[in-house]
Amino acid sequence: MSGFMLRALTWALLAVTLLSAIAVVWSRNENRELFIRLTRLQSQRDHLNIEYGRLELEDATWADPARVASVARNQLGMVNPEPAQIRMVRE
Repeated sequence: MSGFMLRALTWALLAVTLLSAIAVVWSRNENRELFIRLTRLQSQRDHLNIEYGRLELEDATWADPARVASVARNQLGMVNPEPAQIRMVRE
């Protein structure tokens, strides 16, 4: 091999090595950023799951038949109809 070819090969290998090192650094940085984003999203998911469970419990509490009947009687003044007030509807 001539001296020129050897120098050209050395420079080419140096360039490839530098590009490879830059790619490794870029890849690791990208990996860190994605991991941080994943962690934040998992935390947000956990908070939303807790909030959803709280809302389901609240919904069940508000929809409880005993509570609905109590509110109907106490706040709205509703009462059960007398048997004479009930009419049967037939098709």
